[in-house]
Amino acid sequence: MLIGLLTAVAASICYGTGSVLQAVGSRRAARMSPAAGVTAHGGPNLSSTAKAAMTWEFIVGTILDFVGFGLGALAARMLPLFLSQTVISANLVITAVLSVRMLGIRLTRKEWASIGVVCTALVLLATAAGHEGGHHAPMSTHWWLLGITALLMIGGTVAVRLLGGGAAILAGLLSGLGFGALGVGVRILDGVDPFDLATLLTDPALYAILLAGVGGMYLHTVALQIGSVNGATAALVVGETVLPGAIGVLWLGDASRPGLGWLAIAGFVMAVTGAVAVAWYGKHGSEEEEKQAPVPVPEPVG
Repeated sequence: MLIGLLTAVAASICYGTGSVLQAVGSRRAARMSPAAGVTAHGGPNLSSTAKAAMTWEFIVGTILDFVGFGLGALAARMLPLFLSQTVISANLVITAVLSVRMLGIRLTRKEWASIGVVCTALVLLATAAGHEGGHHAPMSTHWWLLGITALLMIGGTVAVRLLGGGAAILAGLLSGLGFGALGVGVRILDGVDPFDLATLLTDPALYAILLAGVGGMYLHTVALQIGSVNGATAALVVGETVLPGAIGVLWLGDASRPGLGWLAIAGFVMAVTGAVAVAWYGKHGSEEEEKQAPVPVPEPVG
């Protein structure tokens, strides 16, 4: 349990730092070519996303994401999903703190309070977490996971592009659902223990993991380009924790310690509520700052 918790915390630090570095790279790319990166709907096009991905900050952030993915995969196989995914989603705190320094974002008291709620919830979850369930699931579940992941990632990408500039929270939520599907896929993946390459390559869960990882990364990049880094990350937290946690409890046998089920439920609800609050206050805080920003006065000609 302790090794699993430390692994999940390390994954959280990697993800949180990576998110801020990716946001820095995305915004620098947008400043370098502001007109070229916007679609008719006000959202970033594929060209602007590709340019963001070529900045050194984004590349380092992506490397940290891959390290976080590896650590998170280990945590998902050692801990109940409702605990591993929620601890990993605490990267929200890392993101918020680093965004103050690296992006010049000022957090309101409400945002700090919401972050405090998330941290308290993680303590409750860690206290209440019991044994981890099994890794086996019927093959039909593996196929369902692949189908739902494909629908979310492909359909979500189309929806976000159609909605444009107002789709930051949706993009963050969909990326979180993608990372949540990735966690479930890692948990039920066949051919890992004992290792069997043929079984691994023929498991639909493997391709759900790949699709969820690529799709989630792309949608998270879009969310960082068009919205508040804290709001986008908080929406990601909701998608990354709720669905995998429920699947782990209902179908994979994850459980809390005897008599502490109420504490696990309370911690889970607090974590999601706190994340939603950060998303809400982060979104409206950035809108307020934009309204209050001084409008540049054109210099007289001649």
